[in-house]
Amino acid sequence: MKFLEKIDFHKIAIMPVIRWQFKLALIFIALLTVIVIIFQTQIVVQDIIEKETNLIKSYSKILESLEDPNFENIEFSLLLNDQILPNISFPMILTDDKNEPLFPFQSNIRNIEIDSTKSLPDQREFLKAKIVDMAQTYEPIVIKDHNGKILSKIYYNNSDLVTALQLYPFLAVIGVIVLLTIGYIIFSSVRRNEESKVWVGMSKEAAHQLGTPLSSLLAWMEILRLNIDEPRAISETLSEMDNDVNRMKTIANRFSKIGSKPELENEHIFYVIDAACNYVEKRLPHLGRKVEIIRDFPKEKVVVEMNVDLFTWVMENLIKNAAESIEDENGRIRVSMRVTGKKVVIFVKDNGKGMTNKIKKQIFVPGFTTKKRGWGLGLSLSKRIIEDYHQGKIWVEDTFPGKGTTFVIEIPVITSS
Repeated sequence: MKFLEKIDFHKIAIMPVIRWQFKLALIFIALLTVIVIIFQTQIVVQDIIEKETNLIKSYSKILESLEDPNFENIEFSLLLNDQILPNISFPMILTDDKNEPLFPFQSNIRNIEIDSTKSLPDQREFLKAKIVDMAQTYEPIVIKDHNGKILSKIYYNNSDLVTALQLYPFLAVIGVIVLLTIGYIIFSSVRRNEESKVWVGMSKEAAHQLGTPLSSLLAWMEILRLNIDEPRAISETLSEMDNDVNRMKTIANRFSKIGSKPELENEHIFYVIDAACNYVEKRLPHLGRKVEIIRDFPKEKVVVEMNVDLFTWVMENLIKNAAESIEDENGRIRVSMRVTGKKVVIFVKDNGKGMTNKIKKQIFVPGFTTKKRGWGLGLSLSKRIIEDYHQGKIWVEDTFPGKGTTFVIEIPVITSS
């Protein structure tokens, strides 16, 4: 089953889903980021505006109090000079009741740069233009005497900090769009590179797997030519050629079913599992150790709905993994089966090296492997075949370092007799 260990079938099967999930995740994160930025920025902006408004109102009240000849204004003068004016960080212009800037200009404005080299009329026009702009943002605060007569007005606007914060969400949106664009470009580049690697790997492995029976067929054809006059030899050779053709068909069927929904048919599960055991058993000598496969199946006929090619693939993968985990010369793999209610439960138990809890938790994760060779997709793909295609379950029931491992498969039963 080297074909399954090296080829990243799982990535090909789920690649369209991953692409859409990745794009949706990027969009969701971007929208969430923008919403959070706007929400938080608005809270900060409103808080600053409220503080600035309260400050300008306090300033106006002090000015009104200072205009009252009957009011003791020493403390208010100190408050104005020590706490109010130093904290005004926003543009402000003090005018008379007719909206004309009060003279001297420098004493009645805050946080506005005025060109002192220009004439007084030019300075006045400059300030009047500022007053018009300020009036579009906030209504002026009117200062009256104790008789209700308008003495002056305070025009003001947002501070530079508030203006910057109000622009920040727009800059954040632009930044998010740029990040999304960069992320999409990077993802597309990685995806194209990954697809290229996967398809190259699949092509090589497909050629390798198909090459074995093809080479055998060429050899059988040569034998046919050499034994053209011997009917018995021809019959045996044709039988072997038929086996190789069937093997090629099996490889092609497995290859074509990756990423598509396979057709399921009612099958006697005993024969399917036994065939998988036989296939691996004939190839165990290549592992350089003695491994016995023990079969323990019930006598009754158990029919399940399955895809034979893919289910055999899973069984071969589990049995082969079990054989490779055995370090003892006298290894044993017990493949057993029992029917429980409307489920058939299959056990693949070995006396191999076992695994730790940490490895057990990751054993079905795509890409995880403890082998020096392989892509770590055999078990993750097996899980997908059992759970997604056969509506079953697969898990590690029992394992411990040095004590072996037991894999369990559970799938629905159609009939049992």
